Amino acid sequence: MSTQRFPSFGISISKNTSVVLLALCLFTFATGCKKPVKPPPPPPSPPTSVKPPTPSAPVISSFTAEPTSIERGQSATLRWSISGATDMTVDQGLGAVQSSGSRSVYPSSTTTYTLTANGPGGSDTKTVTIEVRVAQAPPPPPTPPTSRRSGSDILGSEAQDAYFDYDKSDVRGDATGALQKDADVLKRIFTDDPSFKVVIEGHCDERGSAEYNLGLGDRRATAAKEFLVQQGVAADKLQIISYGKDKPQCTDAAEGCYQKNRRAHLSPAQ
Repeated sequence: MSTQRFPSFGISISKNTSVVLLALCLFTFATGCKKPVKPPPPPPSPPTSVKPPTPSAPVISSFTAEPTSIERGQSATLRWSISGATDMTVDQGLGAVQSSGSRSVYPSSTTTYTLTANGPGGSDTKTVTIEVRVAQAPPPPPTPPTSRRSGSDILGSEAQDAYFDYDKSDVRGDATGALQKDADVLKRIFTDDPSFKVVIEGHCDERGSAEYNLGLGDRRATAAKEFLVQQGVAADKLQIISYGKDKPQCTDAAEGCYQKNRRAHLSPAQ
């Protein structure tokens, strides 16, 4: 292999080495004359993932009661319509329901029902109130007016006769009790009917003359009147009359019958 010397540089280079160096110089020169090459653009970014749409909240389109006012013991109907819900309930013990439907209810008092609809997008609620009226008991029938008894009826059923001893006109013990009760009866009658008046009749048994017995009957009637006035009976409401022995209550000729005829008797004035 031949060697080439370069005196100016003091270097000896073989022929093959010279060829290699020349080739390198030519390559370097060729490379330096070319324009610089732009780097390739970066690869595109991967597409951003799309989020799924948010589900819509449930919607209660309607929730009604028909009727909204009832009397205790009657029923009402709940009706509803819901969209977008997966779980639907009505309180007051009704529980789960479908998205649309109706239910009869029998509240015993005014009640508010709440419908709740739940879904992936949220919840919705609506309420409805049913008023319950308590039926008023019908008023008792009017009390029929009490028939007013006349003074004559009261006198005839409640007044008592005052009895006297033979040929006497003074008020004895048993007659006192009878006349006291008569005084109460007369006061009640005169209070209800101030225009009412009473006749006190004097009676005798059949013994003795008619004239004598008229006088004796008058004294017995007068004695009874005076006693009644002392008990508070108005004197101007009392009249006296003597029938003597003309109107006997009993006609047997015996003491028991005579006693029944010796009396003072109260009757309505005509």
